[in-house]
Amino acid sequence: MAKSATKAIASGEKKTRAPRKAKAPLTTRENLSALIGSARKILRKDKGLNGDVDRLPLLTWVMFLKFLDDLEAVHEEEAELDGKRYQPIIESPYRWRDWAARDDGITGDELLAFISQEAAIRVDGTIGKGLFAYLRGLAGDGEKGSQREVIANVFKGVQNRMVSGYLLRDIINKINGIHFSASEEIHTLSHLYESMLREMRDAAGDSGEFYTPRPVVRFMVQVTDPRLGETVLDPACGTGGFLVEAYDHIAPQVSTPDQRRVLQQNTLLGQEAKPLPYMLVQMNLLLHGLEAPQIAYGNTLERRINEIGHSERVDVILTNPPFGGEEEAGIKANFPPNMQTAETTLLFLQYIMRKLRVVGAPVPGGKPADRGGRAAVVVPNGTLFGDGISAVIKEEMLKEFKLHTIVRLPQGVFAPYTDIPANLLFFERGGPTDTIWYYELPLPAGRKKYSKTAPLQFEEFTPALAWWNAREEGPQAWKVDFAAKRAAAVEAATPLWQRAESERNAAIALGKPIRELEQAIQAAANGQKTELQDRLKALKSEQQAHEQAAKSAQAEGDALYWPIYNLDLKNPNAKAGLEHADPKDLIAVMRSHEAEVMRLLGEIEALVGVEGDE
Repeated sequence: MAKSATKAIASGEKKTRAPRKAKAPLTTRENLSALIGSARKILRKDKGLNGDVDRLPLLTWVMFLKFLDDLEAVHEEEAELDGKRYQPIIESPYRWRDWAARDDGITGDELLAFISQEAAIRVDGTIGKGLFAYLRGLAGDGEKGSQREVIANVFKGVQNRMVSGYLLRDIINKINGIHFSASEEIHTLSHLYESMLREMRDAAGDSGEFYTPRPVVRFMVQVTDPRLGETVLDPACGTGGFLVEAYDHIAPQVSTPDQRRVLQQNTLLGQEAKPLPYMLVQMNLLLHGLEAPQIAYGNTLERRINEIGHSERVDVILTNPPFGGEEEAGIKANFPPNMQTAETTLLFLQYIMRKLRVVGAPVPGGKPADRGGRAAVVVPNGTLFGDGISAVIKEEMLKEFKLHTIVRLPQGVFAPYTDIPANLLFFERGGPTDTIWYYELPLPAGRKKYSKTAPLQFEEFTPALAWWNAREEGPQAWKVDFAAKRAAAVEAATPLWQRAESERNAAIALGKPIRELEQAIQAAANGQKTELQDRLKALKSEQQAHEQAAKSAQAEGDALYWPIYNLDLKNPNAKAGLEHADPKDLIAVMRSHEAEVMRLLGEIEALVGVEGDE
């Protein structure tokens, strides 16, 4: 009885138990995330790939080709509806749909050969160029700046490093599941791709390449505020972080088809010298909605800056030039003799100044510019305090441009790639500089520096954004009257420079009598030469004295003038610290600390000795 009752109860429980809920369908983001995740797992199995530095580029060129084919399919359909013939960018049998779209398509060694070899058996059974050879050859088939040339440049530096054609087929099949004609999928994939780029950045940091943290990029774009109708340039664009953020900033300003055309065709410009970032920036911009990215391939600094005219100038420059790089002699020769340097950052700074729009200058296809071009540039701390050529470049900037704001970033913003302190310079053409505002971004409470695991967050810029348009001095902000500072320095230095000029003129004036005496000595009889030589010696000694006096006076004047171009200024409102202290002060502090430590150690040893005696 008990057993049957138990069974009945159990049976009853089964009957009354609520049915299981059906699993909710995966979102687009979840589907794509899972697809990309499984593709990357496959990539990890291949012996030819060495970490994400190899994996991400491979995933990128595969997605790039699928994206192009989906885009071409849309354009073909549009042309058909309009009753027009569509001329494809990539022709059969090299289209994605020809060789990649079928799950049971070519694979193994046949696939590897088709992709990488100069000549290969194609999917239609004929022998012709391999895929990469064909794509690189498109440069000769298209106009300069055309999509064909872009594709050719993208694939110049692309190699297939996978050694298993079967694993590559698995990757292709996975990517074939992404539909780049669906706006939701493109939007979602763009965010996933951004996260992969961050991983790529992390992997590449060890090789000296690192990219600007997105919070810094976003802040620079927001305060610079590029507007529809302006041209925006990043001359060292990397993977395109600044251009993507600028595109997202300007896109909400579009309300008509003509405005969309302006944004798509006449707004965003970039240049990148390295093949991998060049490919990545193309893909990044395409995924974010820019249909034909205008990214030049090559070293920006190869252009002679005195050849840059009004038609090439732009309204906005947003960039983070390479830190610490050095350029060859041929590149240095593209710059004025008094500002030639091997330091990449300083060369880029000159290029940026030259590229900014001049007020009143003609603008291609429009009215003369009513505003000078403006720039937001990341620079290392050394640029602020550098002297010599660095000071000469800053002198030109402060004379010809308004350097209105310097934002000082805390240590570790670029961690783990470098701990070099960085600053954001904001300036616009139409100088000279009157007032320079400084804003020191503080570290979060309790933090000594940022790190890879605890990076800078955009929310930390909120006080800076609030301050930007309502500037007041405070714990984080202060201003420097540079016009008064410069005027005082010039006033103090001018008498010394005048004295130097007077002494130089006096030395030059002695040149003629010295030459006349030298000629007279040659023509004089032996008995007369001694007296003439004594007079010549006295004149040359007098000339040297004038030259030395000129050098001394010039140096004294320069010592009063050039220090004003040291822009590495401490926050006068901050608590005493060592962040931007003079190196001599730092050494003194360290030595005093060392002395204090030794004193305490002596006291401890004495106490230990007393205890031991007891």
